[in-house]
Amino acid sequence: MIKLIVASSKQKASKKAAQIIIELLNKKPNCVLGLATGQSPILTYQELIQDHLKNKRSYSNVTTFNLDEYVGVNVNNKISYHYYMKTNLFDYLDIKKENTFIPQGDSNYLEYANKYDDLIALKNGIDLQILGLGENGHIGFNEPGSNPNSKTRVVNLTKSTIKANSRFFNSIEDVPKQAISMGIKSILSAKKILLLAFGSKKANAIKELFKAQKLKKPNINVPCTYLINHENVVVILDLKAAALLKEI
Repeated sequence: MIKLIVASSKQKASKKAAQIIIELLNKKPNCVLGLATGQSPILTYQELIQDHLKNKRSYSNVTTFNLDEYVGVNVNNKISYHYYMKTNLFDYLDIKKENTFIPQGDSNYLEYANKYDDLIALKNGIDLQILGLGENGHIGFNEPGSNPNSKTRVVNLTKSTIKANSRFFNSIEDVPKQAISMGIKSILSAKKILLLAFGSKKANAIKELFKAQKLKKPNINVPCTYLINHENVVVILDLKAAALLKEI
């Protein structure tokens, strides 16, 4: 079941997303959060930081698992998702470093990827998984054509994803061509999913998601449509991302 929330701006949408996360923290201080990187969740993370500083809400018992990491990138590299999480969230909370897990992209990355889902299971699963959305409908780095039964693994990035991510690099040649990503089955194993999508470039993927819900059939070429098989999904959009829903 998908619950749709459309906000008038990215800022208001992000505030609503933060409220959902804070409600979970209040109910379950030792919750397990699945985290995403990129532009979509960054304002939500800023809201969580402000709440922590203002209200002293503690993350000391929280465990986190990130969706993905580039292959061949050291954790201290500024383009790594380890660095992103450190500088955009973890440095500002009282979360324990040993309770934060991110796929390993450099040495022994295959071994770590193979153990990742088991590690999540040892923590009794993810209570709330935060997702961004690729322009081609990817979630995590599960590109079009991904197996719905996939778990954490090495994936090849599509040309469209490499092009979209090139804005974070000096040139498109510098963008890694592979990543470690939680699989679709890994994502759908979370108890609740929160999908954030902002801007007109995400509108078509959102249209396909709700088209799939209407047809009750996922589209293998639009990975986010597998979310219709989950019983508890909240989709939060700004007006631009929601613009094509009227066409369904």
